[in-house]
Amino acid sequence: MNISTHTKPHQVPALNSFSLLSAEQRQASLEHLLQQCQWQSHQDVWVYAYGSLIWRPEFDFVEKRFATLHGHHRSLCLWSRINRVTPEKPGLVFGLDRGGSCRGVAYRLPAKTIPETFQKLWAREMSMGAYVPKWLRCTTPAGDISTLCFVVNRDAVSYVPKLAIDQTLEIITHAKGRYGPCVEYVLQTHHALEAAGIRDKRLAAIATAMGNPVLVVNASR
Repeated sequence: MNISTHTKPHQVPALNSFSLLSAEQRQASLEHLLQQCQWQSHQDVWVYAYGSLIWRPEFDFVEKRFATLHGHHRSLCLWSRINRVTPEKPGLVFGLDRGGSCRGVAYRLPAKTIPETFQKLWAREMSMGAYVPKWLRCTTPAGDISTLCFVVNRDAVSYVPKLAIDQTLEIITHAKGRYGPCVEYVLQTHHALEAAGIRDKRLAAIATAMGNPVLVVNASR
């Protein structure tokens, strides 16, 4: 994979173009999703993890399966101005973008925990409306399951598709916030996937480049 090919310079959206969803907007999104599947209080729910939810789920689960989602792939394609970045120096976070497939993990959440867990999950994943929560079918070794997936909102101002690897490096090596550097977030996801036997070629190339000081310096110029 060529890491030196540089596409047109990326443009960071204006600071005032980012906004947080209100608690009311998040609640409406959550309720709409549960209505879509006609969820009942006795039903467990599957949640699909492809990024930080793999190594930091922050919820209880009763089952975990390796799962493949077809029609979407894992990508560092969303600007972020919170957590491991700052408003003045945004970084990138993972999203499920259109096309290809993605190998990840599915967690089965017990029914009794859904109301509280989903409130916390929406506060974590839906703070800026950069995702569209959807019910999508995943394949697992034990059969297909319907899972909650946080898919990229392509209409969001934070959506940044088709970054070259050197552009990605340039962004993530400069970003750092209250939870630490953006690089750490990217590497933790890479290591968690590798530990699970999941190989993401593009992410592996990015991780390899981050371990090469020459490439990081060149990307930072």
